[in-house]
Amino acid sequence: MTKIGSVMTRVGRKALLLGSGELGKEVAIELQRYGVEVVACDKYAGAPAMQIAHRCHVFNMLDGAKLREIIELEKPDHIIPEVEAIATPVLKELEAEGYNVTPTANAAWLTMNREGIRRLAAEELGIKTSPYRFASDFEEFKAAVDAVGIPCVVKPIMSSSGHGQSVIKTPEDIENSWKIAQEGGRAGAGRVIVEGFVKFDYEITLLTVRSCSGTTYCQPVGHIQIDGDYRYSWQPQPMTDKALASAQKIAKKVTDALGGYGIFGVELFIKGDEVIFSEVSPRPHDTGMVTMISQDQSEFALHARALLGLPVPAIRFYGPSASRAVVVEGDTDKIEMDNLEEVLAEPGVQMRIFGKPEINGHRRMAVILATDDTVEAAREKAERAYNKLKVNVLPR
Repeated sequence: MTKIGSVMTRVGRKALLLGSGELGKEVAIELQRYGVEVVACDKYAGAPAMQIAHRCHVFNMLDGAKLREIIELEKPDHIIPEVEAIATPVLKELEAEGYNVTPTANAAWLTMNREGIRRLAAEELGIKTSPYRFASDFEEFKAAVDAVGIPCVVKPIMSSSGHGQSVIKTPEDIENSWKIAQEGGRAGAGRVIVEGFVKFDYEITLLTVRSCSGTTYCQPVGHIQIDGDYRYSWQPQPMTDKALASAQKIAKKVTDALGGYGIFGVELFIKGDEVIFSEVSPRPHDTGMVTMISQDQSEFALHARALLGLPVPAIRFYGPSASRAVVVEGDTDKIEMDNLEEVLAEPGVQMRIFGKPEINGHRRMAVILATDDTVEAAREKAERAYNKLKVNVLPR
């Protein structure tokens, strides 16, 4: 029997968020709806989830000793990784000592770098993926490019939001792509994956929930990425019944292997009825922000509910919906989102402003959400709202 006691008492539940960006903030809100005490951690102060958490810690989560120190200090009921850059071997140690890691420490370890999850899917589970090679130095990298062929995609084995990612279109791009990957990894320079191009019609994120009720799926999320970073997403992505059934089968196979309770963002390429596995995140996915308007329970609400050991018997889908990310460029700690009365003038439009404290380069700062009678109309509505937005980047 699942019990949640009074918040911040000895009978209450405590959750420790490892990563406090916009996705972690929404998870924190949903946990607090159940009366859970939330402690937010990140490498910088003032991160979005820290602004609404009960308490916070600022430290480098790749520092295993410091990570253990904070967890032993807080003694949380739930450790919830929300980013890849975490000392996951320490999480495995702590889980063996009795701590509860969402969904599991092994899932966090396998998916924090692209090598672990790719080898699990392709080599252990026998799931079709794009051709790939790994490389630890420049000579290995050149050999990997030669084996996979040009054009190909290069990514650090541990990165997110497109950081360190590039496309090799000609032999002249090889050296620069290696440099980009070395500069863009979440843990600094290191090993990379070289992936061959896959011919596909579209790509989806299949949000897959593992709970005490079993495995449940959200409607497939279609999306567009620019420079490896999500810009648009929508639900539902039209696809054949055969392709959807195959996608769900692959998602279940991968998530069952990872284990635990929570939501998983399973990324897949679709070519006709054929489904090719790409990646999986054992946490809410950025493309899934569209669920904040499309469903009775967002991906964040589903994650909180599942990890707390509560049932997810069904997910009610409201109808065609879309999201448009707001990415801002500059170097400032002062940003104004302007003309909001026009942005939100149309029925069926919502907006979330993340509250990130500063920009140094480009950064996703908000998202616009829209619903309509069709996916196309929802996407057009979100884009109209986006075009009305004025972002004032003020000097520091």
